[in-house]
Amino acid sequence: MTTSTASKRRNAAMAASVPRPGSARQHEVTRLLPRPLLAIILVFLGALVLIPVLYIFLASVNSDIGVANGEFWPSTVTLQNYSSIWTSVGLATGLTNSVLVAGATAVVSAAMSVSTAFVLVRYSFRGRLTILRGLLALQSVPGTLMVLPVFVLFSSAATYLGIQVIGTQWGLFVTYLTFAMPFSTWVMVTYLRGLPRELEEAARIDGASNVGVLFRIILPLSWPGIVVSGIFAFLLGWNDVLFASVMTRPESQTAAVALQIFGASQEGGAIPFYGQMMAAALVCAAPVVILYLIFQRYLVGGLTAGGVK
Repeated sequence: MTTSTASKRRNAAMAASVPRPGSARQHEVTRLLPRPLLAIILVFLGALVLIPVLYIFLASVNSDIGVANGEFWPSTVTLQNYSSIWTSVGLATGLTNSVLVAGATAVVSAAMSVSTAFVLVRYSFRGRLTILRGLLALQSVPGTLMVLPVFVLFSSAATYLGIQVIGTQWGLFVTYLTFAMPFSTWVMVTYLRGLPRELEEAARIDGASNVGVLFRIILPLSWPGIVVSGIFAFLLGWNDVLFASVMTRPESQTAAVALQIFGASQEGGAIPFYGQMMAAALVCAAPVVILYLIFQRYLVGGLTAGGVK
């Protein structure tokens, strides 16, 4: 009895000494830097990001002369720049086209990548490894090398098939989808590998088909990965300037192209419209920030390895 009691006490002491998940003691064990040094680094990194954003905002509410004189704090605060960009930059048309094209790319890419990744992860067939390796290889191809082939291909479609692709929104959508699909599929392949197979086997025992397993088991568990792949596809279309400047016309140009054209038109002038450029940059960045704030909890879950614990 004495030996048993001593053993129980020793086991209890060992269990108490192990840090519990999420406890303050575990954070102390896993922290690599001392607390003061960690605080200094975090403050430095935060200032490195927030100070330029603060300057852009202050310049957007300042006059062009004040920005040209190097004023950090505006001497006169005005919101005229935010009302002028809708006519001078043509931002309304650009934002509408960007939302439509990038949004469609995100939705279609995320939807297609789930089904594609499900087949690549759960089934074995000839050429499966080749496809997976090809998905990785496509990420190393620079976009600048693909501009001319894509332009020639779409121009040939208009010549030989009578289908106008250059200058249309759907042509830009197809271009973005071509580059977004490999990355989105690889993200979903990595995520689906972390999902337990037991859930799918249980569903099949209950009589679920492959489509039923995909819609009833895989999709509800894969929302973090789907959001990650969709947002990265959205950012691909939202931030692109190279393909959008070649594949669009004035009525179909995106917000990034509108900003580029507006910035280039200010070169050589007496005093460029600094305030309007800063205001337009903030307006174009706002949808991405809002998107991140809405889906941030899915992003954290989708970017962690394993996905489901």
